[in-house]
Amino acid sequence: MNLQLSKIGQALSGHSGIVELMDDLGAALAGGSSMYMLGGGNPAHIPEVQALWRQRLTEIVANEPLCDRMLSNYDGPAGNPEFRESVTTCLRNAYGWDVSRDNIAVTVGGQTAFFFLFMLLAGEMPAGNRRRILLPIVPEYIGYSDQGLIPEIFASKRPLIDRLDEHTFKYRIDFDSLEVGDDIGAICVSRPTNPTGNVLTDEEINHLARLAAERQIPLLIDNAYGEPFPAAVFEPIKPMWNSDMVMTFSLSKLGLPGTRTGIVLASKEIVSRISSMTCIIGLANTNMGQTIVEPLLASGEILKLARDIIRPFYQTKSQAAQALIAEHFGDDFPYLVHRSEGAFFLWLWFPELPISTRELYERLKKRGVLIVPGEYFFFGLDTGDEWPHQRQCIRLTFSQSEATVAEGIKIIADELRRIHQGSS
Repeated sequence: MNLQLSKIGQALSGHSGIVELMDDLGAALAGGSSMYMLGGGNPAHIPEVQALWRQRLTEIVANEPLCDRMLSNYDGPAGNPEFRESVTTCLRNAYGWDVSRDNIAVTVGGQTAFFFLFMLLAGEMPAGNRRRILLPIVPEYIGYSDQGLIPEIFASKRPLIDRLDEHTFKYRIDFDSLEVGDDIGAICVSRPTNPTGNVLTDEEINHLARLAAERQIPLLIDNAYGEPFPAAVFEPIKPMWNSDMVMTFSLSKLGLPGTRTGIVLASKEIVSRISSMTCIIGLANTNMGQTIVEPLLASGEILKLARDIIRPFYQTKSQAAQALIAEHFGDDFPYLVHRSEGAFFLWLWFPELPISTRELYERLKKRGVLIVPGEYFFFGLDTGDEWPHQRQCIRLTFSQSEATVAEGIKIIADELRRIHQGSS
């Protein structure tokens, strides 16, 4: 058979960075290999958190009506009403926001939420014009890059780079060159940013919100690692939201990626449309994550878990990984680490790397270390924008065990020395 694929089929089933990342991650985990997994975004297995999930599952199984409802009933496409109400209770208590469950839609993971949002707000419009999603700062989350079903759905901007010391730098939004044209349907950022661990300041978020309001378009904030849960944010911030903004949350980074539960906070109109898209594409959402977490949201226990257990765990892991990099890298080759302000990753920049980080990825993979090459995170820039920085960065996670992170960083350092010395 000569299989004929549509353009949409080709776009959704072809090669992409996120598919390669997840294939490598899944193969290594399923195969029980000795691979040092510094590439994926899988949350750590934090003992106190894992114990809480097991406790909740025991409670659910002991409650026959609740267990039967979780396993045997469809919820409405917007999500379980009780869960949505508990999300709003959590947000009202944390920030005093005026939200109701009509502002909440559940999706099959945060990735699905952004696919829906991009399809709603960008592409061919009823008037015949086309709109795009503005990423005011890249690098940005790899999972967005292939979600557009039209060419060039993203308009991305280079960051300003502040060198903070010999081995530390930070990205900032270049507002002086940031233009929000009539072809922009929404502005989108992640906070903390995956891959860099950058946390956009309150001032930067307020500035973006003003630009979006002036153009009467939504500001989308991907809060997968952010406040109030899982709260993997190492800088003091004051989250903001209003009905002209869209904010997404996820249960994945709480330690429940297998439940595939995303949460969208938005205007009632956007929530209604997300609900319809869920129904058309997948009928309903998964029930397990909502059932596990709902009472913890209602009681506020989830906030204490995030603040007292999850945040310090990842901040300690980040500091330990940075110390290992300083120890093993030394001064044998130039390197900088983006200031670690949140999330589960370190973003490394090698300004004199003689090969691309795509090649570095392949070399490290042969030595049993998985990282993510930086090229994948710089999508949406002008096609003629030749910027060497795009080929000089890698993302590595510090969420794995201490031994895995230590040995992985040691091998990365050794491979970089070989490369700079011209060894094959």
